[in-house]
Amino acid sequence: MTKVLMVLTSHDQLGDTGHKTGFWLEELAAPYYRFRDAGWDVTLASPRGGRAPLDPKSDEPDFQTDQTRRFTADAEAQRQLATTVRLDSVSVDDFDTVFYPGGHGPLWDLAEDNDSIKLIEQVVAAGKPIALVCHAPGALRHCATPDGQPLVAGKRVTGFTDSEEEYMGLTKVVPFLVEDELVAKGAEFSKAANFESYVVSDGLLITGQNPASSGPAADQLISLVSRAGA
Repeated sequence: MTKVLMVLTSHDQLGDTGHKTGFWLEELAAPYYRFRDAGWDVTLASPRGGRAPLDPKSDEPDFQTDQTRRFTADAEAQRQLATTVRLDSVSVDDFDTVFYPGGHGPLWDLAEDNDSIKLIEQVVAAGKPIALVCHAPGALRHCATPDGQPLVAGKRVTGFTDSEEEYMGLTKVVPFLVEDELVAKGAEFSKAANFESYVVSDGLLITGQNPASSGPAADQLISLVSRAGA
């Protein structure tokens, strides 16, 4: 059975705004059910372990989907969400692939978390596929190749765009802008129109632009893992 690790944020404060943040529900729920329905074994992890914080905005009616409603009503999914394993207890050897959902939370913790950085570098070194969507590609900012170069240098990637962040009114709130940071690290960043589904694959690295891209990114990851195992 294929085993996938889904890495969630533990950060729940939206800068100094007084508002809550965390992971974006659709970006967990849509891939989660792509993987489960494909017969994969799913493990949820986060830096602190335990319950990963949900961005409350992502569960408002305007952002709900069939998958988010399924996840909310799924007792087993809710149990997993409440008992995520600590990221520092995870071994790359135990998983075939890794998926990072977004939400604004990862910009504060996963982007700076040494265990997350090490995990991503080890996944790449092991020749295993990895996918990150929306703000989660920001977690690549400090990842490096064995020779010390930025991991994304020369790689085709996407992620939450400057114009999408501007639309959200959070350009001055977030610690960095995903698009600007990846470009600064030498990535070849491309994008679609605001909030349109857009996924980029470069070798074993898959990135998605926004919430609508999370399911399609999971589909590409499943296809990539299937081809690798063929």
